Amino acid sequence: MTFIIDERYIYHEFPKPMNADAGKWIIVIGLGLVLTGLLIYFFHDKLHWIGRLPGDIRIERENFRFYFPITTMILLSILLTLLLRLINRLFH
Repeated sequence: MTFIIDERYIYHEFPKPMNADAGKWIIVIGLGLVLTGLLIYFFHDKLHWIGRLPGDIRIERENFRFYFPITTMILLSILLTLLLRLINRLFH
């Protein structure tokens, strides 16, 4: 919503930071964390491949370790994007 007080200045009304949508997203994020925790708790022995996908960079030396799970991060990013789009469609 835009309103004009003076011809030289245009003021915008900003949305309030906490509203019903923010509450819904906090609930969804909380449920997602609980589900992720339950999956890790019950299936930790079956999820050993996470972080060890082809394309994950691992360099180990005598006094040095460098680990960059780029493939795992890309896969998780795609999955989270699809999940959030699905949730967004359900709420709108």
